[in-house]
Amino acid sequence: MAPKPYDAVLLASFGGPEGQDDVIPFLRNVTRGRGIPDERLEEVAAHYRANGGISPINAQNRALKAAMEAELAARGIELPVYWGNRNWAPYIQPTLQQMYDDGHRRVLMFSTSAYAGYSSCRQYREDIGLALREGGLEGRLEVDKVRQYFDHPGFIEPFVEGVAAGLADVRAQLAAEPDAPVRIVFTTHSIPVSDAEAAGPRDLAARLAAELHTDVYSAQHLAVARAILERVPEAAGLEWSLVFQSRSGAPHIPWLEPDINDALEEYAAAGTRGVVVVPIGFVSDHMEVVWDLDTEARDTCARLGLAFHRVPTAGTHARFVSGIVDLISERLAGPGGKALLEGRASVADLGPWFDVCRANCCVKVMRDGTVKPTIAAVDSEVGVPQP
Repeated sequence: MAPKPYDAVLLASFGGPEGQDDVIPFLRNVTRGRGIPDERLEEVAAHYRANGGISPINAQNRALKAAMEAELAARGIELPVYWGNRNWAPYIQPTLQQMYDDGHRRVLMFSTSAYAGYSSCRQYREDIGLALREGGLEGRLEVDKVRQYFDHPGFIEPFVEGVAAGLADVRAQLAAEPDAPVRIVFTTHSIPVSDAEAAGPRDLAARLAAELHTDVYSAQHLAVARAILERVPEAAGLEWSLVFQSRSGAPHIPWLEPDINDALEEYAAAGTRGVVVVPIGFVSDHMEVVWDLDTEARDTCARLGLAFHRVPTAGTHARFVSGIVDLISERLAGPGGKALLEGRASVADLGPWFDVCRANCCVKVMRDGTVKPTIAAVDSEVGVPQP
């Protein structure tokens, strides 16, 4: 897409509860339309309840918003940053209304999800589309989005730093066994196999399925893993793998595997003595990192006698924040209509990704047969400039 003179940035995220009374209403939002009873939601709620009913994600997004504002100001880019969530306050729809009421008409969205896929990209585009339509802003507020940024050096470099530090830590834990086998375990959120098969443009998905027997979502994560390993000399020759976590939903529906805890059992049985766990599927240390990795996976490693180190997510790492502003700058028109930053930095296979999604990219047909309106696609009817 050609650069545009955007007048505001929307930081879009998942959202999370901020107290015990919020937990079940939040989980109802997340699972709306699936018919999951509150009794089942309480099983998931235990993760939040054990942490005071508070997800770290909102505080992390407040910190990220402040860091983005500081970086924009340091570069002399006068763009206000607004924040809206899909599943908890501040919600996307009132945030868009506030942007409009404040006089903004051309918005660029950055979401806290780096990969292609329904939950990680298209659902954000749908929620913006529905908010514009249902809020009466269709044809009045234009909304685009930055490209998915799994391949951007600003996202990858914090993990490079973290893997190097993690290997040093695990080696220190295994100081009495200097030649002990250590494995690097990259992890991401599991998704239904059907969603994985629907991820990405249909032509690319077909090619990857035929040539590599994989899907776009998995291929992007594998590309990130390889890009990280290429930049960590200490990782040369070590075993590594991509595993999945945080599965939810009905047991009869197939999801991407292996689960991290099942994989750890296999690694220990094969002689692995320590693991560096790298949560490349996540932008910040929110509940699914704190619970599924720092609690469950850590406990599994303790039971198996494995040395364990969990690498931090990008969070508000200076390189990541700088990379976000780079992504904004490559889309933002300055004097003369040219982008403030020419070029599209990419250090992983399959990148750089698209500014505008193709028709049916990551599509998910609802139970009633409808397809929701989306922004930032070649066939978008909402969030686009009016003739």
